[in-house]
Amino acid sequence: MNTMLNNAALAYGSRKVETASQAELTLMLYEGAIKFCNIALPAIERRDYEKANLNIQKARNIVVELQSTLNHKYPIAKEFDVIYDYIFHKLVDANMKKDAGALEEALAQLRDMRDTWKEVMRTAKMPTA
Repeated sequence: MNTMLNNAALAYGSRKVETASQAELTLMLYEGAIKFCNIALPAIERRDYEKANLNIQKARNIVVELQSTLNHKYPIAKEFDVIYDYIFHKLVDANMKKDAGALEEALAQLRDMRDTWKEVMRTAKMPTA
């Protein structure tokens, strides 16, 4: 029974991604990066460096994806690029030095970006998940 529920949940999650708008996908990426940082932070504090490394890498990969999909025909993309670069480097520092402070800085920036994106979606009346 538990396997059936897990399969149903995975199918639902997959369908949600397949039907999401570009704006919703961006929001999901922010949420994912935040989730992985939130997993890595206590792992660093517990000295579970393997778990911290894995989750920081996941967050870093999401930031790379966000950065690589910027549309540079819009001037704001340059500002986003700078912020993503900053977050990326904070994640690298956090991972290399197992520095919770650097990870918290990256997490704060990701939360700000997510909240800004939610506001853009709201004011543009884009559908939200």
